[in-house]
Amino acid sequence: MIRQSTLTSWRDRLQLVLPARFRATSPIVPVVRLSGVIGSVMPLRPILSLSVCALLLERAFAAKRAKAVAIVVNSPGGSAVQSHLIFRRIRAHADESRLPVFVFVEDAAASGGYMIACAGDEIFADPSSLVGSIGVVSASFGFERLIERFGIERRLHTAGENKAMLDPFRPERPEDLERLKTIQGNVHANFKDLVRSRRGSRLGGEPDELFSGAVWTGSEALALGLVDGIGEIRGVLRQRYGDKVEIRLVPPARGSLLGRWLGGRAVPGTAEGDEGAVTRLTGL
Repeated sequence: MIRQSTLTSWRDRLQLVLPARFRATSPIVPVVRLSGVIGSVMPLRPILSLSVCALLLERAFAAKRAKAVAIVVNSPGGSAVQSHLIFRRIRAHADESRLPVFVFVEDAAASGGYMIACAGDEIFADPSSLVGSIGVVSASFGFERLIERFGIERRLHTAGENKAMLDPFRPERPEDLERLKTIQGNVHANFKDLVRSRRGSRLGGEPDELFSGAVWTGSEALALGLVDGIGEIRGVLRQRYGDKVEIRLVPPARGSLLGRWLGGRAVPGTAEGDEGAVTRLTGL
């Protein structure tokens, strides 16, 4: 059985040898789906990182006859660094190719997921999508009483007084908490600056509200200027580029961990399948 992606590839090649009057003129919009918790790649643990999506983004922005690139985001967040790296890569490709970027939020674009969404020139969400969470969080446990109860002796040796900051097997120290708050404050400030630079005058509401770490529905996010509209990929792109627009998913390479996890199949929701399904990556 011939795969739809194979047929699409041969169709594109045929266009190169046909006379201009016979070539297809339908606008094309490549689609990249970015789904899951954001963080560093680990064996047997599918997760969203720059290394996972870099090739997908490169292929999307290099597509022939593309009028724009669509990014579908479905992420609760994760690593601030990986979120920013993906954001910067999308913007670098957009600036080089001069293609507009449309971001479509499905279930969630929260925290790092919203940072990635800000790479879009326009952001669209479902009325019930979860959007925002512009904040920073860290969490751990304290086990010092537990190991004492079982007669376990903690032995830890460091060079550098702050090397074992916030060790969960000893009581919290005020100086450790102060240092953590400083780090969180710096990361939060970078996040806020990024949102302001991308959303600009579209932002509404008070800064204390917008950057409190709160999450809003898509409808609320629209009122606050965190998104530009309510809609889904097929409807919005047809409205912009007409009913003939070809919405093409950029599939993961079959040899990649993501490709093997997906079974090498085209994900429904584009010209290569049915609209509506979500590529999900789970982690943590």
